[in-house]
Amino acid sequence: MKKALLLVVALASACAPANQEVTAWEQQAANVTITRDDWGIAHIKGKTDADAVFGMIYAQAEDDFHRVETNYLYSMGRLAEAEGEAEIWRDLRMKLFINPDSLQAMQGRSPGWLQALMTAWANGLNYYLHTHPEVTPRVITRFEPWMALSFSEGSIGGDIERVSLARLAEFYGQQLSGGPPVPYNLAARDEDEEPRGSNGIAIAPSHTTGGHALLLINPHTSFFFRSELQMTSDEGLNAYGAATWGQFFIYQGFNDRAGWMHTSSGVDNIDEYLETTEQRDGKWLYRFGAEERPVASATITVPFKTDSGMASRTFTVYRTHHGPVVREQDGRWVSVRLMEEPIKALTQSYRRTKTTNYQGFRKTMELHTNSSNNTIFADAEGNIAYFHANFVPRRDTRFDWRLPVEGADPATDWQGVHEIDESPNAINPSTGWLYNSNNWPYSAAGTASPKQADYPSYMDRGEENPRGVHAIRVLQDRKDFTVASLIEAAYDSQLPAFDDLIPSLVNAWEGSSRSDPLRAKLAEPVAMLRGWDRRWSVESVPTAVAVFWGEELWRRTRAEDLEDLSIYQYLATRAAPTMRLESLAAAVDQLEADFGTWKTPWGEINRFQRLTDDIVHPFRDSALSIPVGFTSARWGSLASFGTRRQDGQKKLYGTSGNSFVAVVEFGDSVRARAVTAGGLSGNPRSPHFNDQALRYSTGDLREVYFYRNHLAGHIEREYRPGHDQP
Repeated sequence: MKKALLLVVALASACAPANQEVTAWEQQAANVTITRDDWGIAHIKGKTDADAVFGMIYAQAEDDFHRVETNYLYSMGRLAEAEGEAEIWRDLRMKLFINPDSLQAMQGRSPGWLQALMTAWANGLNYYLHTHPEVTPRVITRFEPWMALSFSEGSIGGDIERVSLARLAEFYGQQLSGGPPVPYNLAARDEDEEPRGSNGIAIAPSHTTGGHALLLINPHTSFFFRSELQMTSDEGLNAYGAATWGQFFIYQGFNDRAGWMHTSSGVDNIDEYLETTEQRDGKWLYRFGAEERPVASATITVPFKTDSGMASRTFTVYRTHHGPVVREQDGRWVSVRLMEEPIKALTQSYRRTKTTNYQGFRKTMELHTNSSNNTIFADAEGNIAYFHANFVPRRDTRFDWRLPVEGADPATDWQGVHEIDESPNAINPSTGWLYNSNNWPYSAAGTASPKQADYPSYMDRGEENPRGVHAIRVLQDRKDFTVASLIEAAYDSQLPAFDDLIPSLVNAWEGSSRSDPLRAKLAEPVAMLRGWDRRWSVESVPTAVAVFWGEELWRRTRAEDLEDLSIYQYLATRAAPTMRLESLAAAVDQLEADFGTWKTPWGEINRFQRLTDDIVHPFRDSALSIPVGFTSARWGSLASFGTRRQDGQKKLYGTSGNSFVAVVEFGDSVRARAVTAGGLSGNPRSPHFNDQALRYSTGDLREVYFYRNHLAGHIEREYRPGHDQP
């Protein structure tokens, strides 16, 4: 009897902390209200910022826990634990930079307010799992506050993704005795050419009919990459927009006084170093100036799932003071250096959501951790701004930083970071507008743009792109912008890339021999393209012909020596006439084979379809889909629709591009319209899984319910976390 009593006491003692923890979660949940509007969008209200974070991450988990968990499997290098051996290289790459012990130490020395947010974040996810026992995580059964530091910046792909997986596997794969070869698909993933990034546009009050600043927020990401929501607190938080799944801040969005939009930059802010190494007495050394320094080594174990359970691979990895060794070149080790400031990055990501004017927003930029992104900004005071990439190391301009530099030369070390005013920014330009479309900054504000000659070449390695040409066309010489007309500009149907390509095709056809069989075969398609207005629409046959031709020409050109030309320059000026004609013939043949006639309207080919909650979405030609008029950003379409065709399918299905679109007007109050690709929920059984698909495909942005009175008549349900069951 005494033993039984002791066992009961011991069990009660073991359970007590868990019960106390659940009680604490329930107490915090009592401080949170989640209001779902008639689009399923969560409007979270908390007493404190930490309460709002607790509620917003809980709401994200409700909508798509699978994506939340997957983002952290990726960011912590644990994807192979869920998806198998093919992901060991991706995990190893992350583990070169992300160390749980280091992140735990960082979390412990973070400022108190940030620790409170990280704790609330972990509590919100754990409370969701506690109240939803039917949800089975693939790997992470408990979230810890430090984990938030592993994913502190919400870009499409972090700087780490610039490290080639294929080259990493070649270098460290040599350690595997009988281990797996480099997975076949790694090289393809490293060379994904679909333009990604975003569009951002800001219009000054002087160029709007209402006298208020306007902001276009248009991230181009893989579909369903972010959640649309609003988070507010009694401590001054009131942010609306797109939050990357699993993060506790609005990444691209606005509050009642200011808005921000990030676009991927062409800045050169990651460098590779050729190391001079020597192994002596079983230890590796590397040269730096007159010194010989020890190469740091560590052991990293990468677990992975198998059909029979779990296995692992163990690697000895190396690092110099520049950074981890990631590949080999001509027999020399190559290390990589990039920004590694998780605390500062998370601080900047969160604090900017509470800034209410230009001065406050600029202050957050002084942390210099919004690494490889440009930022478009607007506020209710009428300010508009283009901030170039926020993290730019100061370097010796004698070196070509596009290539690996000599690591033994101390002159190649970074010399701090460029200050904000040393970057090619555009603040309240005289033109009254500014934009960025992942192109260079030297056309950001038309004639008021920064001058390329004033900056080191590493400040930006980009170029003007067809979207940039397009943006200038729709922005210049206008002073009558409204919310509606800025939406129209964002969906303008021009395809400027074909302005140069079509005449070159016509010239190639006209210069061909009359005895050339391609001349007769292509006479009608060439005539159609010659008369085309170079605008997309779902009814347009020339759009389909032009895109299929352009894609074929692009594929063939990738095998050519482009010298120092961009692929756009090469296509317009150097591609051989025979290549142009043969590419068109191949496009015509493909259209006829797939659709019965090359005269197929674009909308019958280019489709939006959402059938399942799979992250890599399957498509079926036989299933319901919706026509989409806009094309890949490659051809200059501001509204972007990157597509993929799976084996056995004929239609093209969108997988990336416009993912969240919002146009915001700032004044005494804020007014906005927005649309999310497909729908907010990741649950195919939810009415909000695909309820925005038609609006998305036509650019019909809906009203944003920013204020409580906007929600009147549009509330689907209102509840506290833990009480969300319909």
